[in-house]
Amino acid sequence: MPIVKTSPKGQVVVPAQLREIIGLSPGDLVLVSHAGGRKVLIEPVAEDPVAAVRGLLKDGPSLTTALTEERRAEHARETEKSARLLRDPGSSE
Repeated sequence: MPIVKTSPKGQVVVPAQLREIIGLSPGDLVLVSHAGGRKVLIEPVAEDPVAAVRGLLKDGPSLTTALTEERRAEHARETEKSARLLRDPGSSE
């Protein structure tokens, strides 16, 4: 594990081996966050965040199918509610 020295401005040089592992190039943006205790986390920020997460949920359930099923169920509930109101006009739903 390499040891690096901070500059008077608080700057730290990420060793070349680690830059290669995480794919960090000169000029790239990084996210620096507190990871608890005395730990600091440095993560590269994607140039195009939308492209970086594209396909993230592709192996999960279809959200379109779930929405379609929910809308069908809602339509059925509304149809049943309307039918009840027509059958029993004195009902207060």
